[in-house]
Amino acid sequence: MDRRTLIGGGIAGAAVVVAAGGYFYNTRNAAEAQTAVNAGDASAVADVDTSGVTEMVLGDADAPVTMMEYASFTCPHCRDFHNNVFTQLRTDYIDTGKVKFIYRDVYFDRYGLWASLIARCNGGMRFFGIADMLYEQQDQWLRGAKSEADIADNLRKLGKVAGLDDATLEACLADEDQARTLAAWYQKNATADDVSGTPTLIINGEKYSNMSYAELKKILDEQLG
Repeated sequence: MDRRTLIGGGIAGAAVVVAAGGYFYNTRNAAEAQTAVNAGDASAVADVDTSGVTEMVLGDADAPVTMMEYASFTCPHCRDFHNNVFTQLRTDYIDTGKVKFIYRDVYFDRYGLWASLIARCNGGMRFFGIADMLYEQQDQWLRGAKSEADIADNLRKLGKVAGLDDATLEACLADEDQARTLAAWYQKNATADDVSGTPTLIINGEKYSNMSYAELKKILDEQLG
């Protein structure tokens, strides 16, 4: 999926407020918001300290191959990659110590940011388990929703299934500082690695686009020698 625009309003548009059972984003004039996004919101990004963001990592830290995936929880191609490729990748390469895997969130829309706030709740201890649910049930929690309030409630339900209580969920979803920090972190990473679409894969420093498991396996086996 090639969607080069960050969530509306750039960093300023990432503040999340939970009230009356629904989500409300601070808003600006649409033209002004788009101008800020197109400009990269560079000054706002530079001013945000992203050093506290936790990298989501699986596998042996000393594995011979490091693979990074840039993906969005709302991207259908990312869903397909996760469900059809990542599961095999994890079994054959990550769990066997051959690949260190790093997942980096991409926020092309507000719903992806909301999902990430849920997945990263409590320091991200349940991140990959929640990520599995978000991708496996993407059609239900996202496309099956009739309103933003429905999406919000669906994400809450997923969080509860993962073991998060109501108070913890609401605290994570209302964390405006975390929302701004994650948005800035994404922009910095995407700029550094020239990410314009999802999923984007970086394998030992080389960038690749979406691919089948057979194609990925060939690249990994070549890297492993």
